[in-house]
Amino acid sequence: MIDKELFLIEQLHSNHIGDDGAVIGDTVYSMDAFCEETHFRRAWMTPAQIGRKAMLVNLSDAVAMNAIPRYALVSVALPQDFSREAIVALTRSLEETAREWGCEIIGGDTVGGEKLHLSITLISHTEAPLMRTGIQPSDLIAYTGTLGESKRQLAQLEAGQCLPDDARFFRPTLRAEFVREARPLLRAGMDISDGLYCDTNKLLDLNQTGMVILESVDAEIGTSGEEYEMVIVFDRKQVEALKKLARSMELPLNIFASVTQNTDRFPCVSHHFG
Repeated sequence: MIDKELFLIEQLHSNHIGDDGAVIGDTVYSMDAFCEETHFRRAWMTPAQIGRKAMLVNLSDAVAMNAIPRYALVSVALPQDFSREAIVALTRSLEETAREWGCEIIGGDTVGGEKLHLSITLISHTEAPLMRTGIQPSDLIAYTGTLGESKRQLAQLEAGQCLPDDARFFRPTLRAEFVREARPLLRAGMDISDGLYCDTNKLLDLNQTGMVILESVDAEIGTSGEEYEMVIVFDRKQVEALKKLARSMELPLNIFASVTQNTDRFPCVSHHFG
């Protein structure tokens, strides 16, 4: 089955496409959509939770590229049954979350729609962007933190259960400090939004490399999307320095593969299209 997301991207022709954001000079431009019935259901989340997560998943792109978010443009499609109170809660949450990261919402657009959709563009600053390219044979591939919780929580929501406000599905943790401190040690990296399996494949495809599995990754972990941990690639000479840094932050660092020249990939199904 065709990957429609990848197919659409391949129809565009720009050297700036391929990373979590487009780097032009010392500025990173990134954009993500957050759509009802694709990324969330209103029955699951309050307007405040929706606004917070919509902003966080966009901030994650800046964090993944070692960039500092400065400004945001927010477009919202509002359904008719979305009340004034809900609008206040949504916009307040968007602004408060952006402000926590030193980011200011400077504009956007509003239209009517059948469902609630948000699209956020970030303008960020970086002096040392972390790209997805630059991988070398024998480099190591690792992910930060623990994975699988987001998928388990999604299953709970689909089963009609409630989650606490600080659940990862509602409030992902972004690894800004780790990326900033680790940047000199890293070749490449990206945030894990589509699952470790799919996002690792993206890195390998972009660099035209393959992998050798060093530690097996269970499918419940590898296919858990919207985790927003980092998958990173680095020279194996840097492994001890990275482990030491991760320990100082009490952050698990999980090395699971080595880069090589083959065509091996994880099984991957798009989260966004059938």
